[in-house]
Amino acid sequence: PRGPPPMTDDSFTLALAQTDPVVGDIEHNTALVRKARRECGADLAVFSELVLSGYPPEDLVLRSAFLDAIEAAAAELAAETADGGPGMIVGAPWRDGGALRNAALLLDGGAVKAARFKQKLPDYGVFDESRVFAAAPPAGPVSFRGFRLGLLLCEDMWSPDPAETLAESGAELLVVLNGSPWEQGKEDARMAPATARAAETGLPLAYVNQVGGQDELVFDGASFALDAERRLKVMAPSWRPAAPSSRWTRGDGGLVCAGGEIALRPEGAAQTYSALCAGLRGYVEKNRFPGVIVGLSGGIDSALTAAVAADALSPARVRCVRMPSRYSSEHSLSDAAECAALLGVRCDTAPIEPAHAALEAMTAPLFEGAAPDETEENIQARIRGAVLMALSNKTGWMLLTTGNKSEMSVGYATLYGDMCGGYSVLKDVYKTDAFALARWRNGARPEGARGPAGRVIPENILGKPPSAELRPGQKDSDSLPPYDALDDILANLVERESSVAEIAARGHDEATVRRVRRLLYAAEYKRRQAPPGVKITRRAFGRDRRYPIVNGFVRAE
Repeated sequence: PRGPPPMTDDSFTLALAQTDPVVGDIEHNTALVRKARRECGADLAVFSELVLSGYPPEDLVLRSAFLDAIEAAAAELAAETADGGPGMIVGAPWRDGGALRNAALLLDGGAVKAARFKQKLPDYGVFDESRVFAAAPPAGPVSFRGFRLGLLLCEDMWSPDPAETLAESGAELLVVLNGSPWEQGKEDARMAPATARAAETGLPLAYVNQVGGQDELVFDGASFALDAERRLKVMAPSWRPAAPSSRWTRGDGGLVCAGGEIALRPEGAAQTYSALCAGLRGYVEKNRFPGVIVGLSGGIDSALTAAVAADALSPARVRCVRMPSRYSSEHSLSDAAECAALLGVRCDTAPIEPAHAALEAMTAPLFEGAAPDETEENIQARIRGAVLMALSNKTGWMLLTTGNKSEMSVGYATLYGDMCGGYSVLKDVYKTDAFALARWRNGARPEGARGPAGRVIPENILGKPPSAELRPGQKDSDSLPPYDALDDILANLVERESSVAEIAARGHDEATVRRVRRLLYAAEYKRRQAPPGVKITRRAFGRDRRYPIVNGFVRAE
């Protein structure tokens, strides 16, 4: 392909090389960097934070053999720049004397020309970087072929001091390497400090983020460049690797960006649905599972989970199973079959009545004198869990858990039953949001989806009252407040830590709020045993919201 105009003393081209690294797979990540450099058509390719190790590497960086391999990979890539082609700025864990740093390395002319280290180490939410890295003192810009670049690493951009130091030291362009996990509203949360740093320093800014899923985190890419007037000049696509480039020319007022690609960014349900697909795809493919299994009940959660799986992986890699009991309705069976047909996925049927009857007979002497209760309901859920896990063991395909955040918040789930599985697509999705996402997917198809176009979830699933169907006539509303009320209460309890009085002031019954709060705290032991799942909110269970299981504190409100 034709390359950019030749670099001069007054101009150069820069590529925002957002890739999808695999944590710990240094050989793979090195190949990604090499390929992006070869194809970028720029003078300088900038990569994301810790791209050589993958982000976040967690305690992997405490192993000396791992750091040895990182240093060898960096040296190998640096040597390749002796060919006169593009220089590179790559992120890597790096030994600096006796300290381990989060580093940005400038590779050019066959060598590691410079290293700059992260100054601000985040220790909030999902981050715990001071556990493994040492914070670095301020440092000046690096020189790349006559241009002075101020290197910042992720959190450094959120504080004014590092950028101010670089500006005062003569930087012409702020270059920010990021491993910035996505959550709802994160786009604005990134752009605000970026524009603030550009305004404070009077410098343009180039920001590079990674893409893809890593355990529970998802990275949306959406790398961008701002000029000194805070105008958007480049925006990379969301949710896929890319390396858009732009030309920067030195003028009387500093570096001027000629602009480049400005990709449209998904919003609302489209963005959230894409995040779920990215998280599931990353977990399945990076762990090399051949496919996934979904227990398809005829309800909204399993239908949406199957749809995300088909879009993320392809229908051929999704296998659904219906497991009717004596309480299953005919419409649930037909709705599940229709959903599987719309998605184009395989759907088997394994009735659980023989096992249900056998366990009833086996436990009857043990339960003598006790009235039936949720114990008998949970046995059915555990039979289904056993069937699905057996199929997972037999095939090597991973079982997906289908529960949502509303249910997991209040413990409306069965340990070793419907909580069985290796990954939870809807772990951070409230029930009302699950319905909204399903309706959106029926009218749209996300970019890059591998599932079918058109409607994929039957309208009957969207219209009927949710039910576990573990006893005659059962509905979720028998045990829980209506989901629109429940989800608002939970969002305030979980995301905002609001008081009972504050939530009641929103129009909720105070006794209901107290009951939901009690259920939330009591279910902590269940959530600790739940599988990982995609984080999409500001405060997901697990790495974000961390409460003790043994908790004797009761607030008097």
